[in-house]
Amino acid sequence: MTSIGAVDIAQMATRLLEAVTSRTAIDPLSDEVPELDLASGYAVQRELRARAGPIAGWKLGVTSRAKQAQVGVSDPTYGFLPAAHAIDLGAALNTGELIQPRAEPEIVFILGRDLGGPHVTAADVLAATRGVAVGLEILDSRYRDYRFTIADVVADNTSAGRYTIGAPVSASGIDLRLAGVVLEHNGEVVATASGAASLGHPAAAVAWLARALHAEGEGLRAGEVVLSGGLTAAVPVARGDVVVASIGRLGTVELGCR
Repeated sequence: MTSIGAVDIAQMATRLLEAVTSRTAIDPLSDEVPELDLASGYAVQRELRARAGPIAGWKLGVTSRAKQAQVGVSDPTYGFLPAAHAIDLGAALNTGELIQPRAEPEIVFILGRDLGGPHVTAADVLAATRGVAVGLEILDSRYRDYRFTIADVVADNTSAGRYTIGAPVSASGIDLRLAGVVLEHNGEVVATASGAASLGHPAAAVAWLARALHAEGEGLRAGEVVLSGGLTAAVPVARGDVVVASIGRLGTVELGCR
């Protein structure tokens, strides 16, 4: 197996950015670079982050144990959230800026203090959290028909597209594992779940992220937001659609699409 050099990493990042700019899906990077592995995927993602401008926080992927078994991994994945990709409450998603958008509900953590180290626990996360909120993540894979390996999707910043976050509330007294989740699409309930769908407890998913970032010499910072993992299957959205995410005791977020 041939090692992937810095020039190749930069070229793959450029290909993904060109797909974003042209709004045209491409074949998975691994089709041309079969040696692409998870470490190389994160290297491509770091190159994208270096070109992305200010970062608002992080997002988790593959936080379902069933999904991990399906794709053959034992840990979640993570990506970054460009500040420019946030959609304000009441604003609409511009579907014309994306390739193949899909929406999924998330429990979002807003950090009140820095958090890092090799032994961060879910309890540490809750202690460091300023508030939790309902979120809608808009996925947008740059790969045609969402066909990719786990290394491909990590390189593509875990299909990050856009995101909107509701007003935060205190996590005190809320068992986030049991928080009921409802996703509606054009007035129809299309999926339900609970907070436990994210690694058994969404704070455990954020703790995993803190440990993973520590291993790379990084950490979570006060004020950052963390999307703790999709809680249902993602639903495709198009111009004219309305999606609503409701999570017990956290509230509701509605997003129109134009």
